[in-house]
Amino acid sequence: MVTKSQLADLGLFDAKVPRYTSYPTAPHFSNDVGPELYATWISQIPEGARISLYLHVPFCRRLCWFCACRTQGTQSDAPVRAYLETLKAELRLLAGSLPQGVQLSRLHWGGGTPTLLSPDMMSDLAAAIAAVAPLAPNAEFSVEIDPNEIDAPRMDALAAAGLNRASIGVQDFDEEIQQTIGRLQSYDITRNAVEMIRDRGVPSLNADILFGLPHQSQARMTESVQKLLSLNPDRVALYGYAHVPWMAKRQQLIPSDALPTPQERLELFETARKLFLWDNYAEIGIDHFATKGDGLTRAQRLGRLRRNFQGYTDDTSEVLIGVGASAISRFPQGFAQNAPATSAHTSRIREGRFSTTRGHRFRGQDTLRARMIEALMCDFRIDSDEITTRFAIDRTELDRMFSQASQDFPGILAMTRNGVEIPPEARALTRMIARSFDAYDLSKAGHSSAI
Repeated sequence: MVTKSQLADLGLFDAKVPRYTSYPTAPHFSNDVGPELYATWISQIPEGARISLYLHVPFCRRLCWFCACRTQGTQSDAPVRAYLETLKAELRLLAGSLPQGVQLSRLHWGGGTPTLLSPDMMSDLAAAIAAVAPLAPNAEFSVEIDPNEIDAPRMDALAAAGLNRASIGVQDFDEEIQQTIGRLQSYDITRNAVEMIRDRGVPSLNADILFGLPHQSQARMTESVQKLLSLNPDRVALYGYAHVPWMAKRQQLIPSDALPTPQERLELFETARKLFLWDNYAEIGIDHFATKGDGLTRAQRLGRLRRNFQGYTDDTSEVLIGVGASAISRFPQGFAQNAPATSAHTSRIREGRFSTTRGHRFRGQDTLRARMIEALMCDFRIDSDEITTRFAIDRTELDRMFSQASQDFPGILAMTRNGVEIPPEARALTRMIARSFDAYDLSKAGHSSAI
């Protein structure tokens, strides 16, 4: 059994490490990838392929203080409508480069607050996407829904567009905590949003909840999780709040002295985790939980669980295209990111070119190490046979990498007959162990707490 003192000795409560939703992580992107290369990568997608598409809406009616996403506040629809025209123009550019017969296996609208779009804007955007590539049979269309920013007409528009997975942010139901993080959202408002979603036949519901927020205690965590469980979500992401005020200036409004210690963060996570497990949810990766019939649970059981910028996924598409300001695309050749600022993104799209400003071309051992890190994050083990079959590495070199990582975590990372494995009691260390396989200099970027 791994004790808290062992976790402390290994640096869990002090370490800052990436979340590894990509490899290499975004701080290592450079300006080597521009619009021309991005268009080339799109044109090299095989005809008839199934791809994923992420669409970013960077606007919110209010800016939550805890959020570190690229968003901007607006009380008017004028900038949103102007941005919608930019999205439609970008989609037309995409259609001009995309090979024939491509279909969408996944479509996700994120932000920001996609549900601040009016019903007519939602319908207009859905039609523009369908003109580029239709949803494939059994495709998943998901939207991030703000319970404070949704009503019956907008839900009707989303349902008519084919929404079949809704995602709601909860964060925490405690009113004092909500006041401190600038996110007022009562249980009743959240329940009403869920009822609207269910009433329209949307079959799947995701929910996000945070641990590590100011003033959180185990009692408050328990109450919030129990309220969330009463809404019967199919999938829950239990994220650790990342306090990075040097990156997200609005987080300076959150009193740091009210934040739980790293040791208390672990206790909050374990409190929530036990409640989800007691309610018969399957544990998915390091921070997700899902019902036994959910796609994530099936993917984990079959060894097909994957990780991308949205977290854990059962999407097996090799291509993810990001549309909108700051959106990131992934191809077999590398990553490409649009201009982060809405104004810069809009300007370039209006000039008739993609706004790609940075990215990363895979080279050397990038894809090898990416897969090993993903395997640890998803399955808590690396299978030697899989790695040597898929990549140009011999067993001797691979065993050397395993041995080095095992020396970094003595008595923790278990060497097996066919690879390495993280035991259940040590899975809080997963991101730190994954770091052992990261060949990039992590000192170049400020990352979040390891727990």
